[in-house]
Amino acid sequence: MKKVTLKFFEFIGKMILDIIHMAGKMSILLYEISKSIFKPPFRFKLFVKQIEFIGYKSIPIIILTGLFTGMVFSLQSFKGLDNFGAGEMTSGLVAMAMIWELAPVLTGIMVAARAGSAMTAELGTMKVTEQIDALDAMAVDPIHYLAVPRMLAGMFSMPLLNAICIIFGIIGSYFVLVGMMGTGSSIFFENMVLYTTLSDIIDSLIKSFVFGLIVVNVSCYNGFNTTTGAEGVGKATNVSVVESSILVCMFDYILTSVLIL
Repeated sequence: MKKVTLKFFEFIGKMILDIIHMAGKMSILLYEISKSIFKPPFRFKLFVKQIEFIGYKSIPIIILTGLFTGMVFSLQSFKGLDNFGAGEMTSGLVAMAMIWELAPVLTGIMVAARAGSAMTAELGTMKVTEQIDALDAMAVDPIHYLAVPRMLAGMFSMPLLNAICIIFGIIGSYFVLVGMMGTGSSIFFENMVLYTTLSDIIDSLIKSFVFGLIVVNVSCYNGFNTTTGAEGVGKATNVSVVESSILVCMFDYILTSVLIL
């Protein structure tokens, strides 16, 4: 029994130390990227290329995510609120939920799954094929050349994708509540405006900005630390998506606590 207990605490202790070690290395990478952002030259073409990849090419999946999330949430919320004679308030509830939580979190997770995994795979492949070492040999800083354009593009694109998700979530809600449930169009927009403010939208954009930073930082970290060939690339890609999703949810709570209080 003692051996089992000892092994259990040994496992927990090792896991905690591994998490602390990983968090420290990610923080160092974030610090290095932050320093490199202000160093010349500014690679505008790489920045635009990454905006296209992270932002523009993510628009279809964000539209579908926002649209169906708004539709499903409206359908379920209307059914619950209508039991208390408050079905007309559903649009306000959906707008609050999309702006405060659903849009930023779902956008972060979707971008991590689509763009973050691809970034990790690309950088991981460059790592195992020694292309990153070749950049070092040519006196080109890999962080400045590879990570900085991705970080800037992620922080720029994520708030815009979040706004798109909110808009299409409301469109989906409008289709369900007005088109299917018979809520008046004027009542739909009145309740939506009544229960949401400009500060709510700003808080949502702040969240998405931070989530963009998190997703790119985690993706670059796992890409730069990929080992053991093709198997390592696959493992790093999987770990990157899982870590990004967990950190998005974790920082969602932290940011919500800070912004509300």
